[in-house]
Amino acid sequence: MHALQIAHRNAARWLAAIVGAVALLLATPAISHAEPSNPNNYSCIGNIGAGLPEAGSEEQEVQYKFLCNGPITGYQLQAQIPVTGLESSPLVTELLGKPVTDTFACSGEFPGYALNCVGSAKAADEYITGQFAIETKLCAEPRVDPLLTVTYAYLEKGAVVQAISGPFDLGRPERCRPDALSGGDRLNPKPTAKNKGGKGKGSHPKPTAKKTSAHKK
Repeated sequence: MHALQIAHRNAARWLAAIVGAVALLLATPAISHAEPSNPNNYSCIGNIGAGLPEAGSEEQEVQYKFLCNGPITGYQLQAQIPVTGLESSPLVTELLGKPVTDTFACSGEFPGYALNCVGSAKAADEYITGQFAIETKLCAEPRVDPLLTVTYAYLEKGAVVQAISGPFDLGRPERCRPDALSGGDRLNPKPTAKNKGGKGKGSHPKPTAKKTSAHKK
């Protein structure tokens, strides 16, 4: 547990570093301005599944894919099981799959629990697709279930504004056989089943009728 807490603190520092790095990039003359969507309240959706095998590696590759309803300049994926590697340059495409010139560069500490990416998706609804590696099989429990946080840095009235939205749950891997934990995710875990026989917490025994003795006449 202590190691996991340290990893989470490191992930938080990495996220702060992403925002800071993007803020420095925005100090150049070519700068975007605030978008109509509130960058602190974006909606992002996505999923994960089996990735393409890496030559010479026996580790499980996991593909992630997501989009948001506004432009972003960085993102972080935080897993609850160790990540052992990543694809440094994810693909950015339009909704129909046509590649665009927008790019991201990803890095992280491995083994670790987070990967961090800086770059630009300049328009809303651009798909970002990448891969990372884990030591365990994709469908083995506990199944990887990464959380996504996105950042957007822009100029407003001459000052750099840093926005963060999330976390968003990308969910458990697709195309795995359902098991007892299927139907939930990290942000919305599946409710535990009630104990059989009505003996769970808060249950009450059924009342029984009291026997009465017969009176002699």
